[in-house]
Amino acid sequence: MDDDTSSYLRRRRFLATGAAAVSGALAGCNGLPGGSGGGGSGETGAVTLSSFRGSGPLVESRSSVSGTRIADLPDLSGSLTVYLGGGEGGLYRELLTLFSQIYPDFTVRPREGGTAQLANTIIEEGENSPADVFWAVDAGSLGAVAEADMAATLSSSVVESVPQEFHPTDQWIGTAGRARSVPYNTDEFDADDIPETVMDFPGTAALDGVMGWAPTYGALQAFVTAMRLIEGEAATREWLQAMLDAGVTEYPDEFLVSNAVADGEVGAGFANHYYALRVRSARSDAPLDLAFTSGDAGALINVAGAAVIRGTDRQELAENFVHHLLTVEAQEFFATRTFAYPMISGVPPVGGLPSIDELNPPSIDLQELSNVEPTLQLMRDVGVL
Repeated sequence: MDDDTSSYLRRRRFLATGAAAVSGALAGCNGLPGGSGGGGSGETGAVTLSSFRGSGPLVESRSSVSGTRIADLPDLSGSLTVYLGGGEGGLYRELLTLFSQIYPDFTVRPREGGTAQLANTIIEEGENSPADVFWAVDAGSLGAVAEADMAATLSSSVVESVPQEFHPTDQWIGTAGRARSVPYNTDEFDADDIPETVMDFPGTAALDGVMGWAPTYGALQAFVTAMRLIEGEAATREWLQAMLDAGVTEYPDEFLVSNAVADGEVGAGFANHYYALRVRSARSDAPLDLAFTSGDAGALINVAGAAVIRGTDRQELAENFVHHLLTVEAQEFFATRTFAYPMISGVPPVGGLPSIDELNPPSIDLQELSNVEPTLQLMRDVGVL
């Protein structure tokens, strides 16, 4: 991709809605045929690809999808203890329910909590951990478990469909992605008004006093961690101070940042991409669009992911479960219900978003995001926290 094309992709408007968002009818077999090793019993034929898909204007007229389907994998049979960190407000439990409808002989015992909390629990439990799978919404916690040698190596058949930057080790695999973005109010700004690098935001006069962020939110702290790793502590300190000096407005979370942008309370903000999509899904006429920076911390793509816990006596079932999270059906669920980026190339994102290949994230080992304490200390020192 040449520089002009890359710049165009970053600056153009991404939140198309309705039938214009993506074209083409859903292709392929929607059913989940039964049979041993074929994705469940014949009695569950009503559970189709459309059962996994969300609804609303951003999801209409989905294009064709391709990849490994549930019917291609061995049945899930038995029970698993899954430590579920985050879970996207209960949405991941809905996916577990869909799996249970397909596989009557499959039971998941979820233990829910914060991602860092559950990662620390697994590490403290060691070889006595009852967890079979750790399914978490951020790479840093997965990396911490892997670095503690508490994650088993996944087979190549599981990891091969996901780009390596989203499984920097074969001890865990990305299942859904979230891109840092800049939601902006289209009544106030055009795409060209948004700086192409995040380091330029404090120095852009038009953005003084009109930016919003959520510094107590883990996603922004991961972004600042990436900045600290890429730019160094001194430059990050200077950036944080400059944002405060420019009058940035604080919100409790990034959905509220995106909603405030749509309401015109602020002109633009920092947030994971899917929060703007959630606002637009509920309010299709909201004056809200997304811009993406390039190659810097502001372009970070973090992931939810899963690991099989070392020492489980259900290794085969646990790995099969993780493989199910990378099927077309599960990836369609992540794309259309959580508005995340799918990890497999055969399932497109929703809402006119650029494909994950069109974004330009920084070159960074996502596992390094687990070292957040220096970031928190820096943010406290500056007075952000």
